[in-house]
Amino acid sequence: MSGDEVRELIADDSATDLRLDRYLSSATGLPRSQIQRLIKANRVLVDGRHPKASATAHPGQQISLSIPPPQPSTLTPEPIPLDILYEDTDILVLNKPAGLVVHPAPGHQTGTLVHAILYHCPDLPGIGEERRPGIVHRLDKETSGVMIVAKTDTAMASLATQFKGRRVKKTYIALVHGEVKQLEGKIAADIGRHERDRKRMAVRTRKGREAVTIYRVMKRLNGSTLLQLQPHTGRTHQIRVHLSAIGHPVVGDKLYGGRRERKAAGGVTPERHLLHAWKLGLFHPRTDEWMEFEAPPPPDFTRWLHAGVSIDPTQPGSPPASGSSGHLAPSAPHRSRFLHRHDSGGTAPQKLP
Repeated sequence: MSGDEVRELIADDSATDLRLDRYLSSATGLPRSQIQRLIKANRVLVDGRHPKASATAHPGQQISLSIPPPQPSTLTPEPIPLDILYEDTDILVLNKPAGLVVHPAPGHQTGTLVHAILYHCPDLPGIGEERRPGIVHRLDKETSGVMIVAKTDTAMASLATQFKGRRVKKTYIALVHGEVKQLEGKIAADIGRHERDRKRMAVRTRKGREAVTIYRVMKRLNGSTLLQLQPHTGRTHQIRVHLSAIGHPVVGDKLYGGRRERKAAGGVTPERHLLHAWKLGLFHPRTDEWMEFEAPPPPDFTRWLHAGVSIDPTQPGSPPASGSSGHLAPSAPHRSRFLHRHDSGGTAPQKLP
């Protein structure tokens, strides 16, 4: 069709026994929902025929996708301040504050991060099917910390592939109820939609998907614990669900806190759950250079650490106190703190093939 972007590929061995829509999403970096819409609109050919999304892909198949040009966004840019950690022609890295919704949804049609990005980047090229910022991952409304946004189709595809391939290093910190006894551990429990409450996720569900979270104790406090966490998968509400499942829900989590949070409600409680996306490490989508970005925990997080107990910045793995950088300044000026290293505190993940 006139104006369409045509992508052609030959299915490789990774297509074996995969649904066609899943394989094409992995191979192209496009969202699976977009692939399904393309198939439904007869914009995908497999060996010259229009397939179903549920068809099974096979190595050697000749596949052609006809992607229509992006449509103008119907969203109105809004001058919402952004805390920018890093920006170039390919990516925008932000320190998202707690309370800011990432994208429009029922009940949040304005005042989102997407509206702010559209104002900051008025000439942003088309990403996906609409002229909008390339949101490749999300943080919950009340979760603060590092987020990355794609500014080009190429960056979007690269970042999506890195996230799906688990090449992105994500590090969070959380203050949880109770004293976690084990110094470090692994939580491996499938996560799916709660069978009765559709707003919640759960580990006890018939249609769960693999979910793995690694944790390490940073500080044991009086009745609570400061944890460092690395989710190896990216399920909805993963960290909050996993910590609740082992009996240590995040302090302030009204959705998954259960009895712990209801008992604490008798006293003073935080206004949001105390979960912060502390660091994000990935390969730059154009240069393949390994980069890490860091956002120290904000004041509303650090003041909930008990009186007399402070984060020791000399302790390996500890986040710096809010307001201090904890590392060398970048070579180019930026409006917030960011960390850029060739190593990630160890061995960097393997580069994309």
